[in-house]
Amino acid sequence: MGGTRFIGVFLSRLLVKEGHQVTLFTRGKAPIAQQLPGESDQEFAEFSSKILHLKGDRKDYDFVKSSLSAKGFDVVYDINGREADEVEPILDALPNLEQFIYCSSAGVYLKSDLLPHCETDTVDPKSRHKGKLNTESVLESKGVNWTSLRPVYIYGPLNYNPVEEWFFHRLKAGRPIPIPGSGIQVTQLGHVKDLARAFVQVLGNEKASRQVFNISGEKYVTFDGLARACAKAAGFPEPELVHYNPKEFDFGKKKAFPFRDQVIASLKTAFSVNMVKRSMLAFYICI
Repeated sequence: MGGTRFIGVFLSRLLVKEGHQVTLFTRGKAPIAQQLPGESDQEFAEFSSKILHLKGDRKDYDFVKSSLSAKGFDVVYDINGREADEVEPILDALPNLEQFIYCSSAGVYLKSDLLPHCETDTVDPKSRHKGKLNTESVLESKGVNWTSLRPVYIYGPLNYNPVEEWFFHRLKAGRPIPIPGSGIQVTQLGHVKDLARAFVQVLGNEKASRQVFNISGEKYVTFDGLARACAKAAGFPEPELVHYNPKEFDFGKKKAFPFRDQVIASLKTAFSVNMVKRSMLAFYICI
């Protein structure tokens, strides 16, 4: 489900390379395939010739049921699901589904002073990701073979969430970097290609059956450290950091800083892939 924006773009390529027949279920508002940075014309043409498309709105539950049932898919990758009621029509349509692999979020955990988070930590039913928690509960209650991955912040090519991009824009413009609080808050990032690889590794893996996995880098980074790392990676001089109290400003609905002003850190499990093979700043799929 999805597959044309960010994570699914890289995941679908890996799946096709491994010989899977991949169908993207999308609304058809974006091109089904786009050439990636560094991808040759031949590689792009080969991928484009193999990817299939099923056009529809996942909110149209009757269409989801009828179209998926007619195709009889073996595995569902749900990359853009947010609410539990979006999943039930898929499960109804595919009673013999071999595996449902879900993209959740490390933002589901209850704020805590004990870090890093592990998969058994208390979750926050009131978090903005509560829909993902509810989805995991539905998958468990339905008795299907499911796997849920909870990534921390993701970066890399095609990122539509201005995480690393926000810092580079400030640096390129020669402007100071405003950082809330002390700047020593810690967070983690993982590269989109590593996350895609993790999604592939849980496919058909018995160790991943009915399990949740945190996916993150091994190292933490402070907000200040991230700003400096961006400057170093892009060849800029030491950035000017300006710390401020966000409670003293009214930003309205605008997001003043790309990270939540709290510690977000997760412990990757022994099973999960190594998400830090890449430098921190190297720069609804159905099968």
